[in-house]
Amino acid sequence: MNIILFGPQGSGKGTQARLLCEKFGFFYFESGAYLRKLAKDHPEMKTVMDSGKLVPDEEFTSYLTAYLDQENLYDDILFDGFPRTLDQYNFLKNWLVQKQVKIDLGIVLEISEKETLKRLLLRKREDDTPEAIVKRLSLYKSRTEVLINEIRKDAEVIEVDGERSIEAIQKDLVQIIEKLYK
Repeated sequence: MNIILFGPQGSGKGTQARLLCEKFGFFYFESGAYLRKLAKDHPEMKTVMDSGKLVPDEEFTSYLTAYLDQENLYDDILFDGFPRTLDQYNFLKNWLVQKQVKIDLGIVLEISEKETLKRLLLRKREDDTPEAIVKRLSLYKSRTEVLINEIRKDAEVIEVDGERSIEAIQKDLVQIIEKLYK
């Protein structure tokens, strides 16, 4: 089972993803951490990220698929923060089809813009300036709705209230996955 986990930065995707991976044994692919790792070796990526923009699709997907191929990972992956665009999704979908697997589930953790800003400023990451956060939120909103509608054509997509306790959210997610996993 391959899952895409959506939500703005600060929505608790990482926390929920780690808990789901522990419970179900999924491989956790967090695009933000992967991008930060790549940025250390590629200064041009760091410049793009620091400005609040997204790394170009073609560049990111080529690094991603090379990594997944190298690690022999094609199934039971939980994608956190990827895909972010329609082009990335179509690339991922086609790549998975070549591996004879697919995306089975999309999960959207929903939180308000006010809560997002509050959470991100509290974590004090270098790239979490108020200006960069607002820019990333705007990009997220403008691209995600179209992306989620496209994913609905191929997989079940479920929205979950991300402003509740970690435990309440996790309980709902486990029930959703267990229902589909059987």
